[in-house]
Amino acid sequence: MAPPRRTAAPALSRGKYNYTEETLTGRLSCPHCDGKFKPQGFKKHEATCKKCADIEREQETFGLEYNKDQQQARRKARKLMTLPESIAGPSQPESANNSQFADDSNIPPGTILILCSDLHDSNDINHPLVAASSLADPMDVDLNNDEGYDGNENVDVSVFNQPGDVEPAASSQRPIEFKTEYHPSSGRELLHQAFDEFRANAHDTAEPLPVDEEPWHPFTSRANFEFAEIALDAALNKSHIDGLLSLIARIAGGQVKITLKNDADFRQALRSASTQVTMFTKHDITVPYKRQERVYQVHALPIWEWVLDLLENPLLAPHFAWDAQRVFKHNGTGFERFYDEPWTADRWWDVQSNLPQDIRAVPLCLIVYADKTRLSSHGTVKGYPVVVRCANLPVHIRNGEGIGGGRVVGLLPIVAEDANEEGKTGFTNLKRVIWHESFAVFLELVAQYSKTGYAHKCFDQILRWLFPILLILSADYEEQCMMSLIRGHHSKCPCPVCIVPIDELHDLSKSFRLRSMQDTIAALDVYEKSKTCGEELLKALGLRPIKNVLWIVAHSDPHDAISLDRLHALHLGIWKHLFNELKKILKYLGREAESSFEEGIANFPRWRKCSHFNTVIHMSFSDGNKMQDLSRQSLYSALTILKQSDSPEGHRLLCLISSYLQLDSYIGLDVHTTSTLDAIEAELLVFNDALKDYVQCAAESSIEDLRLDWDFPKVHLWKHVTRDIRMKGVVRNYTTRPNEKLHGPLKEAYKRQSNGKDVAQQILHVNQNRFAVGLLRGRVDAFDKQRNFEDEEIDDADTMYEDNPNPAAAQGHIQLGSPQQLKSIQDIENTCSPTDRAFQDFRRKFSTFLNASLPGYGYELRRWITLPANFQICEYRYLKVHYESTVDWKQVTDYLRCNPSFHGHPRYDCALIQLTPERSVFAKLILMFKCHLPDIGSFDFALVQPVYCWELAAPRANSIFVPLASFIRGAVLYPDPVHQGEFTVVDHIDSDMFLRMKTWAHHTIRQWLAAGHARNYFS
Repeated sequence: MAPPRRTAAPALSRGKYNYTEETLTGRLSCPHCDGKFKPQGFKKHEATCKKCADIEREQETFGLEYNKDQQQARRKARKLMTLPESIAGPSQPESANNSQFADDSNIPPGTILILCSDLHDSNDINHPLVAASSLADPMDVDLNNDEGYDGNENVDVSVFNQPGDVEPAASSQRPIEFKTEYHPSSGRELLHQAFDEFRANAHDTAEPLPVDEEPWHPFTSRANFEFAEIALDAALNKSHIDGLLSLIARIAGGQVKITLKNDADFRQALRSASTQVTMFTKHDITVPYKRQERVYQVHALPIWEWVLDLLENPLLAPHFAWDAQRVFKHNGTGFERFYDEPWTADRWWDVQSNLPQDIRAVPLCLIVYADKTRLSSHGTVKGYPVVVRCANLPVHIRNGEGIGGGRVVGLLPIVAEDANEEGKTGFTNLKRVIWHESFAVFLELVAQYSKTGYAHKCFDQILRWLFPILLILSADYEEQCMMSLIRGHHSKCPCPVCIVPIDELHDLSKSFRLRSMQDTIAALDVYEKSKTCGEELLKALGLRPIKNVLWIVAHSDPHDAISLDRLHALHLGIWKHLFNELKKILKYLGREAESSFEEGIANFPRWRKCSHFNTVIHMSFSDGNKMQDLSRQSLYSALTILKQSDSPEGHRLLCLISSYLQLDSYIGLDVHTTSTLDAIEAELLVFNDALKDYVQCAAESSIEDLRLDWDFPKVHLWKHVTRDIRMKGVVRNYTTRPNEKLHGPLKEAYKRQSNGKDVAQQILHVNQNRFAVGLLRGRVDAFDKQRNFEDEEIDDADTMYEDNPNPAAAQGHIQLGSPQQLKSIQDIENTCSPTDRAFQDFRRKFSTFLNASLPGYGYELRRWITLPANFQICEYRYLKVHYESTVDWKQVTDYLRCNPSFHGHPRYDCALIQLTPERSVFAKLILMFKCHLPDIGSFDFALVQPVYCWELAAPRANSIFVPLASFIRGAVLYPDPVHQGEFTVVDHIDSDMFLRMKTWAHHTIRQWLAAGHARNYFS
């Protein structure tokens, strides 16, 4: 923060930046927006504001004129669509070229293909996107004659934005689409809502929340607090802090509000801040082992104390959900139930039904995570953090990094390795006993209030009795074994959820009896009466003879709380094994196959938030996100290598990988319906059959070391995923990804802010400070937001776009960015056409396109538009496309590039566009630009290479112009390395594309398959 300004002494003359007090503190009123601003930068704001106001007035005027002339223009446009046969020529029926399907390459089921070749006969004027150059000479058409032809018979008028129009994300009047059924004990009636009303500002209140005027207290100033926040984020040590404070003091010359002078002041301020949150305490746990008492230390913050911190936070109070709900969405034929948040699932409903009915009793649901992590780079120093989250908060808060997100509540003790004891049953049981004895410290008061309840007056002023439960245990398989006290991988029944024999783990078609806390307690009772009989029974069930500490929390069966972890079970589990099999087969086929595969990986189109690889064969990855991205890319890269004729094993493996990707995409949806859950269960059977086929083929193969034994737990765990979703909501509610992200600050604290001694206490002390500062940051942000603490400054989208700080052009659901210098249309044609056929006759084609299309937009042309050679257009190289997700019906954004050198590589993305009202196609970007037509308006267009699914597609010379408003969303098309001009849709790039392609395949691919036109990729 800048130092306080002192009144400058009068001077005869001032330098350029030697402002007076009046200049520094005064405010000027903007005549256009009535806002008050500092004199510095006021001229820039006024010019920008005036420009915006002029544009708004121009758009408003045009909108009135357009509404007046729209009907008349459309009537004339319909008349103009009657094309004389002398101009159009005889109509030609479409025909399919079946020769392109002759090759019997091998593509896994569920893969969407696009075959690119020549466009239909350019003389077919009825083709939706015929090249504009094929139209009749403009001199042969009389635009003033109603019998004339405008050349725009099949243009989709609806996809263009009229000047000044802004497309809404959804219709303002939508039918009733959502139904919410609340738990009977809530006393709330059945609720029907339209799309815009569903979950919209459910807790809005007319009265603002009370705001602390000094939310940074106990820091003496906001500047002190912000410095402490930066120092913690940067993990500064003592010398860094002393040096930085000394430098600030010298520069400021005594005019700053920062009063910290050294590290001691800094630490004292942090200690004062930390007193506002519950402190960690150290506990000694004594466990007998071999006639000795072993003492272990656990550093813990009781979970209930953390819960109270959440309940007392006024910023979180409006966001808590207490009552169970059953939510439905209308799918066109009826209401279909869907699942997302934990309170929309069945277990919340069942628990609330079992709570006392004579009071307003609701569950307070906890998500608990624990796992060991390496603190030192060489792995000799480890930590065992416990993380807790509150499932009553929505997912964006619960899985976020701010207040209300995950909290490290302590470190469990780690039993030192002992070569003499390792592997012995007693020593293994000792580790389990220590874990559960230590975890009891975290559950103080949670266990008590789970039986008695805790009275709390909620944000809606209703007194509710909160009953804490352990709703979800988020952990990898090894930690699930610890939490459920099963014997693990090599036991007779290694699943923590059901009693499946170890030799049946691979068979997903079979179901087995579910585990329960009651059955485990009964088995332990037998063990206490007779250790011989009890041990035999426990081994048969795969259980250990230890009492589970989680049983002390009511309504918290650990076997029900354990949930599928997509990160470890799929991306670092099943896919890791599949990828190892893929590398073995490629190695057997030789270097050429390995080289082709890596070339395909390297040529995979780049996409935002998708890792790009140059080599993968001889590398190993421990990052689950990279493994997920690799799984999406490997299938497409191996399609042309692992054919049935060349490698039966590889062909079967691709079938297995394809089914895996289908399941991974389904499981990862952020909203599930009964239909998607049925699809998962059906696809599990497909995966089961594909696995059997691969194992059989591998057993007969000459390739060494192919895996034949798939009886390991991670193959079986996703058998229960649909049950998990129905009971606890979608998988992001119990993924370990956000929890493992909290390992990073602990490692950084050990590396940079500890001396390697008494590690647990030091890193938790740093964690405590970070949490306290985070709490203050939440208050400061709320203060700034409500009181408008900082001055408003208009910055023409300086940081909106990544390529160029120039202002962006926005219209409807699209936003252009990274503008280039204006160029004449003739210069573009002369520069680009020698190397790219897409730009041949660029000027003439664009002129003809405008004349053919503008009448369809509602513009009446009085004369033929002829573009002069110096007609200028502005190229843009960046595009945001906002669209409504088909998964959760929220707005999402794709970021498209059309750049000859993006980070040193050419980047021309693809998009799904609305070609006609009935038809959508894919297209590859060539050029995006904005142009202004005198007396008509400004327009945003793109030159694209269309790609038609299951049809012939345009070569570069037959590129077409489309309005940017016709873009639906971005897309990734993988080029076929063997068949030039053919592409494959990467439908697993995100959940929205996955669901869109399911509908696309249903309506298009199956029809072509039935007609016998599609390739037979799998025999």
